[in-house]
Amino acid sequence: MIFNYKQATEYLLEVPSALKIHPTSIKNLHAVLAENLLANPRFISALRTQPVEITGSTYIPTAIHQKIEEFFNILCKEASEILDPFEKSFFLFLHLPYLQPFQDVNKRVARLAANIPFIHSNLCPLSFIDLPIRDYTYSLLSYYETTNVILPKEIFYWAYIRSAKQYQVIHQTLGDPDPFRLKYREELKTVVRQVVTSQMPLSTIEKSIDNLIPNSVSHEDQKVFTEYLMTELRALHEGNYARFRIRPSEFDAWEKLLN
Repeated sequence: MIFNYKQATEYLLEVPSALKIHPTSIKNLHAVLAENLLANPRFISALRTQPVEITGSTYIPTAIHQKIEEFFNILCKEASEILDPFEKSFFLFLHLPYLQPFQDVNKRVARLAANIPFIHSNLCPLSFIDLPIRDYTYSLLSYYETTNVILPKEIFYWAYIRSAKQYQVIHQTLGDPDPFRLKYREELKTVVRQVVTSQMPLSTIEKSIDNLIPNSVSHEDQKVFTEYLMTELRALHEGNYARFRIRPSEFDAWEKLLN
């Protein structure tokens, strides 16, 4: 579940400008979050065809597949037309679990989908990590039973204020990330790992650098990419090679070439 959360977060951040509130996007988000967690793989990213019950509630979501599909499309369309990012986020947070469009993992999809408007608006992300599970569950149950938004709204507000304060502390501690490094972080990791696993000495890299730069690096960024790559390689040591998915034996063999 934790690994899926990581993957889903990366999915949201890889191409945020292209990510829309659309049925396909929400289904893909569910596919990442539900991977290897559902007993039947055919339920992954598929709209529900079976009835579900909400523990602790008398509310029973519709079990008619055609209605689920219709309401799901309407939900995504209405959410996409909301201009205010906070209203749009709260709409997704509330209505996705109410509809229960998938067989399971609906609340997790809703919590991450609620971050899409904030990502688009370059606002602090929303996290529920410190929110007591009982309060979160009770707020949703109250909406299921009464369709009253007071408790869910309070929970949403509390969680966002808490997230913003935590983000501010982290930002003050770490500062702003390097946009170039963020843009090509996967490419840098891939090439560093390639250099080490292929046992390529630093002295030969500059001669073959053109063959190492991935096609995804734009022509105007290649020079700067090379500088970043060489910086990473020169700074590589036994205490940091794991972040490039390099094995100890691979690093030890490569390190011997430098001595």
